[in-house]
Amino acid sequence: MISMASALTAVSLWLSSDRTRTHLGRGFEQQGMDLGVLFTELPLVFLAGAALPVLAHAAVAGLLPDRPDRRDRRDGGGSEGDR
Repeated sequence: MISMASALTAVSLWLSSDRTRTHLGRGFEQQGMDLGVLFTELPLVFLAGAALPVLAHAAVAGLLPDRPDRRDRRDGGGSEGDR
C-alpha cells in the first residue's frame, strides 16, 4: 500500500515538473511534443517510486542493531520462560 502511494506521488511530481511539461506539449501547436517520455521515463519513475519505501526500510533495518529477543528466536533459543 505504501509502495503504491509512493509510486503515484512520484508520477504526479514527475508530471508537474517543468521538464516533463516541456516534453508533453508546451510548444506552439504541438511542436516540440515528445511522447517518447511516456514510454521511457514514466515506467522508470513509477518503479523507482514503488521501490523507494522498500529500499528505505532495508536501509533503516540494516542500520539498527539487532534486538536480543529477536536474536534468541532466530537462533532457536527462545526465552528462559519457554524452556
